[in-house]
Amino acid sequence: MYVRSMSGNDLQAAVTALRAAFDEVAGCDVDLLTRPDLVAALDELETLGCRLPSVSHRLLARLQAETTPPQMGAKSWKEVLSVRWRISTGEAHRRLTEAAVLAPRQAMTGEALAPVLPATAAAQSHGLINAEHVEVIRKAMAKVPGFVDTATRERIEVDLVRTAVGNGPKELKDSADRTLFLLDQDGPEPDERERARKRGVTKHKQREDGMVDVSATLTPEAWAVWEAIFAKFAAPGMCNPDDAEPCTSGTPSRAQIDNDHRSLAQRQHDAMVAAGRIALMSGELGKLNGLPVSIIIRTTLQDLESRAGVGVTGGGTVIPIADVIRMAGHAHHYLAVFDRATGSALDLFRTKRIASAAQRIMLIARDGGCTKPGCTVGAYGCQGHHVEADFAHGGNTNIDELGLACGPDNRAVNNHGGWTTRMNERCEVEWIPPPPLDTGQARINNYHRPERLLHPPDEPKPPEDPKPQDDNNIDDDNTAAAAPAAPADGNQILDAESDAPPPTDDPGEPGGPAPPDHHAA
Repeated sequence: MYVRSMSGNDLQAAVTALRAAFDEVAGCDVDLLTRPDLVAALDELETLGCRLPSVSHRLLARLQAETTPPQMGAKSWKEVLSVRWRISTGEAHRRLTEAAVLAPRQAMTGEALAPVLPATAAAQSHGLINAEHVEVIRKAMAKVPGFVDTATRERIEVDLVRTAVGNGPKELKDSADRTLFLLDQDGPEPDERERARKRGVTKHKQREDGMVDVSATLTPEAWAVWEAIFAKFAAPGMCNPDDAEPCTSGTPSRAQIDNDHRSLAQRQHDAMVAAGRIALMSGELGKLNGLPVSIIIRTTLQDLESRAGVGVTGGGTVIPIADVIRMAGHAHHYLAVFDRATGSALDLFRTKRIASAAQRIMLIARDGGCTKPGCTVGAYGCQGHHVEADFAHGGNTNIDELGLACGPDNRAVNNHGGWTTRMNERCEVEWIPPPPLDTGQARINNYHRPERLLHPPDEPKPPEDPKPQDDNNIDDDNTAAAAPAAPADGNQILDAESDAPPPTDDPGEPGGPAPPDHHAA
């Protein structure tokens, strides 16, 4: 494809002409077209759709050479694309990856270089292959072993492109898999670096029934650790939740062994729960963002009283309220109520920069996770952020001036053309993007609090029956600071530490802080 040099005005004029041509096509009446006319038009549009990404790749590669993400007001190129165009980070990653291998490159000395996959780029620019073909070829070429020489690698790419031109993605993938198998029929020789590269534990999306699928690729050392744990805790009769008093130490009785009808997989699951509880109760896991490593769950007082509904952990896992109550019953320290009896201040004003433990727990209850729109980092991975003004610029360490933010997003807020934040009248943190990323998108992150979408800001919430004050409430001043519209009895929280008052402040840890309308953590 011939590429001519043009100025910014020329490119803008060409793009404007392309949009005008599309508007003309979109305005055509198609009701009277015959089948051959419709098929011919669809063929042309399909070819054009296959060609357009090649232009986007060139522009994106040039943009990456021209500027940096911080100059655009973001911490990464994935964020630039996902914020400006409102696409997922996965889609942004795909586009960046394809641009890296299909766009022309520039050497350190300045001369132009061909794309990493030149045959694929050429076929795409002519509309001969589609996005599915490109993805199959890209992934197949990434799996070509390192011992394959450059000439052979180029030949493999050409063969795959030739196959893609006349076949579908399924046939292309089968051909690619066969080629990779013939290149290295014995598979890679096991070594430490390869094992380290493949190791991992992946938690998949929580299912509608509340269950969570986990897949893992463990190193020999990791499996040796769990092998010993399973030998103890996954033995028949051990850690059986069906027993009135499950055996978690020593040797189970003959009756417990005989009455254990669980499968091996179920016994290993229960062993993992038991091992996790032992680790949490040991008190030797240290601290996470200022709080002892523990399970923190937010829910409503109404759900606790009715024993119906759900709770949400600081990591975003949904737990049925019956399980929340059962978990609290395992240890008295799982349930704590923050009220005037605890003496835990929720307003520190200028006395401390770091939020107190009580504030951090209340923030987890209110925000659920990072408050920046599009960020999926849960509360366990967040810090306390001074929303209106940084502490160095006169900000107060008070509940209604703090919000949760993950480390990178917390550092992205500045007064020099970056992101800015503010607290609205509903005590929600709003994020204003820098000009290069501002396309009028949402200012509030509802990822961690999807229930807010059920009550638009202009829709009044149904009135609730007033309830009498009791000793398990935050005092009036603190309630107003945490959530101005919260009922007086709605600030109960569940944490996983102790029923003693938490420390007011820990200067060695990053801050955090404040809860939602009658929600708890």
